Amino acid sequence: MAYAAFRSIGAYVPSKILSNEDLATMVDTSDEWITKRTGIKERHIAADDEFTSDMGVKAAELAIQRSGLDKSEIDMVVCATISPDYFCMPSTATIISTKLGLGNVTAFDISAACTGFVYILSIAKAFIESGMKKNVLIVGAEKLSSITDYTDRGTCILFGDGAGAAMICATDNKDEAIIDVHTGADGTFADLLMTPNGGSGSAHDSLDQEANSCFMQMKGNETFKVAVRTLTKDVIEILQENNIESSAIKHFVPHQANYRIIKAVGDALKLKDEQVVLTVAKYGNTSGASIPMAINDIYEQGKLKSGELMLLDAFGGGLTWGSALVPFSPSK
Repeated sequence: MAYAAFRSIGAYVPSKILSNEDLATMVDTSDEWITKRTGIKERHIAADDEFTSDMGVKAAELAIQRSGLDKSEIDMVVCATISPDYFCMPSTATIISTKLGLGNVTAFDISAACTGFVYILSIAKAFIESGMKKNVLIVGAEKLSSITDYTDRGTCILFGDGAGAAMICATDNKDEAIIDVHTGADGTFADLLMTPNGGSGSAHDSLDQEANSCFMQMKGNETFKVAVRTLTKDVIEILQENNIESSAIKHFVPHQANYRIIKAVGDALKLKDEQVVLTVAKYGNTSGASIPMAINDIYEQGKLKSGELMLLDAFGGGLTWGSALVPFSPSK
């Protein structure tokens, strides 16, 4: 039987930094206000001519290099994004694939907001375990600055740009395999976090209305409450179903949306501070890129070793959520 192994990680962040102090000159806010409520100190912002696919390619190139694979061995590319190069089509995955020179491979996007990376991890796992694919490149890439309203202090303080990528590959060694992935969604909470976008469900009468609808909109307090409750329940369930104690988790890698949410879930699991991966202060919320960017951070710091178990956990607009138990299994 084929199993799916998490072989490598890569990430990219733009060079431009937007600090809390910078935001305080743009909207009615302050470093103290932002830090207290979110834990965010700064976020990276892509250049005007830097697209989501460009960032995805840079993260992917690093992940491919670290995997030891030749590009010709990759047979699928899946991208999680809510800020694609083009809305509707072509998919950003298709563009990433072409820019990487991969040729004729399966490529498509998914839209699961901040849970996107966990969703594409489950897709890669399923394709590999079914025998349909062997080496799947998964990419979480976001240029959220392109859909952020910088006059809305409730959202503009939260989001940044960046990309993360991983190679998920077939193995016959069960010890290397991704253990489990949970995903879920509940559309009854859709209005808590959304981008109206002028689609078929929200047509507009004017270009001004359509332009404004392309920005993210969020009901912050309600989203916070549902996030803490849902994430805590989901991670407890995945641990129980797989008979794994929280003490066995080497790295808890949550979606980096808000430090208070991360702290609440970590406390509920009785995790020690050294088990919890935190990058929210320097990157902010990068949606589908958040988790792979955080994994890349601990990898580059030498903290992520072969065989160590990661617990991934995410929550996003939709509403969507997901968790995964993933041993880091680089090629020997």
